[in-house]
Amino acid sequence: MTLRAKVNIVSLHLTRVNQQIRAASVRLIDHDGTQLGIKSLAEALAAARSRGFDLVEVAPNGNPPVCRLLDFAKFKYEQEKKEREARKNQRAGMLKEVRFSPVIGMHDLDVKIRHIEEFLKDHDKVRVTVFFRGRQMQHQDLGLQLLKGIQERLAPLASVEQQPMTDRNRLFMTLTPKH
Repeated sequence: MTLRAKVNIVSLHLTRVNQQIRAASVRLIDHDGTQLGIKSLAEALAAARSRGFDLVEVAPNGNPPVCRLLDFAKFKYEQEKKEREARKNQRAGMLKEVRFSPVIGMHDLDVKIRHIEEFLKDHDKVRVTVFFRGRQMQHQDLGLQLLKGIQERLAPLASVEQQPMTDRNRLFMTLTPKH
């Protein structure tokens, strides 16, 4: 569960119901959405009890606060259901990493580029990393040529978010999918 989801659930539990409401008067809305006007808290609680509903404060910052007549358990269930649905559909583009050696074979390069294409089609960002070992560090131009070649081959699918950069024994760039 993400922090944002926890905050939303916590805010749901802080919703004031019935006797927890502190305002002297409230703007009352019926369970079907019709406005019943501004009522005192005692009148609103009596109306809720007579109809078999709870008095739920839906907009505490209003002047006066807005309260609805509804079944609080059902309201809470529907809010949690909406949050679950929102979390399920919420998928930020992940960052995938594909590693290369500066002396990679052509077939291996083709296979890895196909993997990068799949990641880009899934709307994921891809970090392309070239690792250097030992004396390969003296030939970083080979790694740069490799990254430029990958960039050219993937030009129809991706744009470069981060130009090739060096970090100790690595050379990397980040690609983002074109929409």
